[in-house]
Amino acid sequence: MLTTTQASLYDFPKYYDLVYGSDWKAEFDFLLACFERHATGEVKQVFEPACGTGRLLVKLAQAGFKVAGVDLNPAAVEFCNDRLERFGYPRSAFVGDMCEFSVKTPIDAAFNPINSFRHLSTEGQAEQHLHTVAKALRPGGIYVLGLHLTPEIVEPMQEESWSARRGNLAVLSRLWVLDCDRRHRREEVGMSFDVYTPTKQFRLEDRVVFRTYSASQMRMLLAKVPEFELTQVYDFGYDIDSPIAIGPETEDVVYVLRKKSQ
Repeated sequence: MLTTTQASLYDFPKYYDLVYGSDWKAEFDFLLACFERHATGEVKQVFEPACGTGRLLVKLAQAGFKVAGVDLNPAAVEFCNDRLERFGYPRSAFVGDMCEFSVKTPIDAAFNPINSFRHLSTEGQAEQHLHTVAKALRPGGIYVLGLHLTPEIVEPMQEESWSARRGNLAVLSRLWVLDCDRRHRREEVGMSFDVYTPTKQFRLEDRVVFRTYSASQMRMLLAKVPEFELTQVYDFGYDIDSPIAIGPETEDVVYVLRKKSQ
């Protein structure tokens, strides 16, 4: 049995990045396609709220984009900046709140692909975040926002697991639902990393609270942010040619929001 330590998984960016950074290509290609299809004008400067370890920022930098990001976790930001610097790019991630950040010059596109938005625990914070992103974007710029909705007519997924290996390091990640209170819009999940190296094996375990969104709740939230127009919706298949229609059974969604012209 693995020795278990209770800790925030976000404080271990090396392990977090291995698990979530290994499958970057589909999201990367999808973002490029969104930039081309849905943004008005050329996309050169991109920004990631809740950028974490910068798994996509560094790939976009290597593709010629000017990149930046914000995250609350100092360890993740340092990891992101170290990686950008290692590849010859500026240390452009900074510690901050994704509800209150600002940028020096308007950006062309922003993205938040894997549920980080649901860490915002209140409707007010979610609305403020969307207003903040809209303020940072130039007219015609887009925000690609991915999250899990809580389906209204089927049971939501209760458990997921992923594994990844890099050299002698292997990590098995597991996520499971502990409690889901739809009335109070609160989902508590357990998350764990089983870490294997040549000399030790151990488990890191955490509990995280997400805000829940049904399709109708998300629609009402977006209606509060008139700066944006919804251009298209996709699922986590990331097929730019296969948009989806959201229904009461929908779970995985990627909204493409475009800032309206002034």
